[in-house]
Amino acid sequence: MSLSIRNQLAGTVTAVTAGEAMAAVKVRLEGGQEITAAITADAVKELGIGTGSSVTALVKATEVALATGPVEGLSIRNQIAGTVADVAAGPAMASVKVDVSGGGLTAAITADAVDALGLAAGSSVVALIKSTEISLRTV
Repeated sequence: MSLSIRNQLAGTVTAVTAGEAMAAVKVRLEGGQEITAAITADAVKELGIGTGSSVTALVKATEVALATGPVEGLSIRNQIAGTVADVAAGPAMASVKVDVSGGGLTAAITADAVDALGLAAGSSVVALIKSTEISLRTV
């Protein structure tokens, strides 16, 4: 299956906490970092997701925010440390490629944000992703 979603990170499910409608699925990425995806309880059942399941976390580049360091006092729990590999900036928007342990992420952010944060190849960053913006695909 081909997808336009650039961010595809492989991992293993470490925990599933199911509620009536939604479930929190913790995934350990190949690089050792842990993320949480909030998906429907029905999707957990239909995909057969359980502890030990191999999954791919899918995140649109427009749903990845960047910070120059860890952020506290924020409801976004998925904070993945990495290093900027490349910045392709246009007049309004930029595509920032970030190397993270076990893979890479692309963030689509404004060119103003790139300038304000001083992002360039080699910059340390933290990718911020809401758990509700992570989809899971079973492998």
